[in-house]
Amino acid sequence: MTRRDRGRRIMRQTLGNEYCDARDQTTNEFNAPLRQLSEEAAYGYVWAREGLDARTRSLLCLGILTALNRPHELRIHLQGALNNGCTVEEIRETLLQSAIYCGVPAAVDSFRIAEEVLREADKLPR
Repeated sequence: MTRRDRGRRIMRQTLGNEYCDARDQTTNEFNAPLRQLSEEAAYGYVWAREGLDARTRSLLCLGILTALNRPHELRIHLQGALNNGCTVEEIRETLLQSAIYCGVPAAVDSFRIAEEVLREADKLPR
């Protein structure tokens, strides 16, 4: 199995079939190199390593994306965290930790997005 094939498999397990199918449908000549990079490097190399489990990697992504103020990617990785078995409590605690080290305004945005995603996934009351 190539690194890219391994990365695509891990990406599909983490982000889900719906996301990956939509991503494949919108891949074009312009964005294909970036998508190949993420499949090979992020998922095929880093996510495939044995040093951390997928749950831990998902929680790290939530903290990092909060720090970088990347709401679109945060939304995607919140669903990935649920797919990887992260609990609502673990997600909340990761975002709360981020508030201290990344700033309260960044964490406020992340909490708002997390509530939307968790409600859509029926993990929080509507």
